[in-house]
Amino acid sequence: MIEADAFLTRLRALGYSFVSGVPCSFLTPLINAVINTRELDYVAAASEGEAVAINLGASLAGRKTVTMCQNSGLGNTVNPLTSLNDPFRIPTLLLTTWRGEPGLADEPQHELMGRITHRLLDTLEIPWLPFPSELAELDAALERSETSMRERQRPFAFVLRKGAIAPCALTARAATVAGTPYRQLVAFQSPNERLTRTEAIEGILRHCRGDEAIVATTGKTGRELFAVDDRPGHLYVVGGMGTASAIGLGIAFASPQQSVVVIDGDAAALMKMGTLATIGHYQPERLLHIILDNESHDSTGGQATASSTVDFAGVAAAANYRNVFSAERAADLDACLESMRQRRGPSLLHVKIRPGSPDGLGRPTVKPLAVKERFMRFLASSRVEA
Repeated sequence: MIEADAFLTRLRALGYSFVSGVPCSFLTPLINAVINTRELDYVAAASEGEAVAINLGASLAGRKTVTMCQNSGLGNTVNPLTSLNDPFRIPTLLLTTWRGEPGLADEPQHELMGRITHRLLDTLEIPWLPFPSELAELDAALERSETSMRERQRPFAFVLRKGAIAPCALTARAATVAGTPYRQLVAFQSPNERLTRTEAIEGILRHCRGDEAIVATTGKTGRELFAVDDRPGHLYVVGGMGTASAIGLGIAFASPQQSVVVIDGDAAALMKMGTLATIGHYQPERLLHIILDNESHDSTGGQATASSTVDFAGVAAAANYRNVFSAERAADLDACLESMRQRRGPSLLHVKIRPGSPDGLGRPTVKPLAVKERFMRFLASSRVEA
C-alpha cells in the first residue's frame, strides 16, 4: 500500500501538473489527494472519454497529464485514445482500476471487464504495469512509464488493485461560480437566409484577431476550415467525434490567458453534451464555443440529427455558461461575434446553417503529427508574448 501524497510528490517531481478523470472507489484516496494539492490542477470530467480529451488539450498547452478512471470506463476512452492520442502522438499517464479482479468478490457488472482489462490495454497497444504495492517499487515503475511515453509519445497505463492507495480524506472543496447568463437569442425562422458552413467559418475568422487557438470538430467542419484558411493556430480534430469542446476546455484551463475558439457541430455536440456542464462548472473565461447546426450528419450522407428539437443555447445557459447567443443570418452572426468579444466567457454561440458542403472538398494535407507540433509552438509563443 502506498500513501497518495508519496505518489503525487514523485509525479510533481517528474513535471506532472494536470489531472482529469472520473472517480472510482479504488481511486478515492488518490483523487482526494489531488484535489487537496494546490500544485495540481484537477478537472472532474463528465465521462472518461471527455477526461482523455481534456488532458489532450492540456498536453497541447504544455502540461504533463494524468488520466484516472475505473476500468469499466475504459470503453469510453477507446475512441479518443485510438483516434486522437495515437495519430497526434500525445501521451498521458493512464491510471485505471481493476474492478472485477478474478477471485475477488465484486459486483456482477464488473466481472467481464475484470477479466479483459489487461487484454483491452494490450489491444489498444498501450503498455501497462500493475500499480506498485510498495513504495520501494514506485520509482522503477515510474521510470519505465516515463521512458515508454518519451520514446513512443503515446499513453502508458498503471492498473490499480483494490487497496493499492492508503486512505486519504478530502479536505479541500472547489469553489463554484453560478449566476444568470447573458442571453441574446433570435427566433430561427429564415432557413433560406441561413449561411453555408463555409460562409459561417469565414465570418468567424473575420472576427478573430489571429491569436486565438481554433479547435475544429471532426468531419467537414475541420475540412472546410482548412480549405478556407490553414493557420498554425488551427487544430483539426480528425477523430474523437464530440471531443472538440473538451479539448478546447483543456487548453483554456491549462493556459488561462489563451483565447480559444471551438467550432463544433450539432451531431458532435449531442454526442458529448456532458462537456457543456464541465465547461459551465469550470468557467474558462477565454473560451468561445460555437455550434454550427445544420440538423444533419453532413459528413456521412446527411442523415438527420436530433438537433431540430434541441435548444443548444438554452442547454448552455442551464449549464452555467456566462453568455449564450443564437444566430441564423449573416448579420446575426456578425453582431453576436462582436458582442461576445467584449464579454468574459465561457460563451456559446448556436448558429443554424444550411446543410451541404462545397463540391470537391478535400481533406487537410498537413498530417496530424505536424498539426500538433506547429499548434504547440503556436500556444508556446502565445504564452511567451503574454
